[in-house]
Amino acid sequence: MALHTLLHKSRYSVSVCGLFVKRGLAHRSYQETFRFVDLQESLTKYPKLIPPNDDSLKFGKVMTDHMLEVPWNNVTGWGSPTISPYHPLPLDPAAKCLHYALELFEGTKAYCGDDKKIRMFRPTDNCQRMHDSATRIALPTFDIEELRLCLHRFVEVEKNWVPDQPGFSLYIRPTMIGTEPSLGVDQSAEALLYVIASPVGPYFPTGMKPVSLLADPKYVRAWPGGSGNCKLGPNYGPTVMIQKEAVSKGYQQVLWLFGEEHYITECGTMNMFVYLKDSQGQAELVTPPLSQGTILPGVVRRSLLELAESFGNIKVSQRPITMAELVQALNDNRLIECFGAGTACVVCPVEKIFYKGEELLLPPIPKLDLSAPAHSADPLFLKFYKILNDIYYGRQASSWAEIVCDA
Repeated sequence: MALHTLLHKSRYSVSVCGLFVKRGLAHRSYQETFRFVDLQESLTKYPKLIPPNDDSLKFGKVMTDHMLEVPWNNVTGWGSPTISPYHPLPLDPAAKCLHYALELFEGTKAYCGDDKKIRMFRPTDNCQRMHDSATRIALPTFDIEELRLCLHRFVEVEKNWVPDQPGFSLYIRPTMIGTEPSLGVDQSAEALLYVIASPVGPYFPTGMKPVSLLADPKYVRAWPGGSGNCKLGPNYGPTVMIQKEAVSKGYQQVLWLFGEEHYITECGTMNMFVYLKDSQGQAELVTPPLSQGTILPGVVRRSLLELAESFGNIKVSQRPITMAELVQALNDNRLIECFGAGTACVVCPVEKIFYKGEELLLPPIPKLDLSAPAHSADPLFLKFYKILNDIYYGRQASSWAEIVCDA
């Protein structure tokens, strides 16, 4: 059979004398991962106006000049990474990501420190989680170190977009989508990994304010055997309606529960922490365990657990905790504080929870001074907030903060 006939009959390629032939090109091997050394750059000639660092800077509304892209298909594997001017994606209407939510994402930040060095916070953790999410949703995996290096370079290219004021940062959104134009419910034969970024202001522009939560056990975010431990788009879309319901009832976030026992899982899009005294009077920091697959392994979550362990005077527990236990601790005056934790806010204290028709008023939160150095008298969540911000902005040396480049 003529070679041109073979190529016409195969959408992707055909093996000819041991080589993959695609669109007139010969490919000697399948690329298991993309490589930083293959990164290509085509930078914009028309840079955008960078917005001022003030209250007008809304989360995720303004994008930087460039984006990073890496294509993949199931015949030749990964292509070369490219950084090019920000542009719309050419998606076929039948692309699997549009029909079956074959999509995952990450969220991390770059910070301009007081020393004018630009840092990223534990990016390897985000790359590993993205790899794990890809495995769960049958999208292609990659070498996480190659992605980390590509992210470093992308941030360096966009360094002028990293705000140079405390509390501001550049939010980085790595994403992967299944792009094969096919309506079959199966693994996508084509995919695209891309990264965009957006400058963001402080999560608490007028000072840290505690949030109120709606805890309704009829709504479930994740369950054992599901995908709640991965950062997949389909985990988030169904929560929007319940979030709207919480707001309509006067509450700002949802406290996600699971099972007949009403196990506490997550708080909005944050990991949940409960700080209390156990039955022996020992201070204990509790957060739900990762073992059931219902909890996202947050990078800030991991960091807070490691910090708490380093303090030496707190029992740190990754264990199941129910609403009944929280209510009992509250009634016994053993509940010290509750807070959520995540990349966007770092930490966010909780002041009240609506549960079973009753509004639970948590221990009052003192007036908070975010600008003062961390002090032993600070609430635990505030201590965490100050330490991590000192690391983000280079005021405290830490291997968690990787220097990318000079501002």
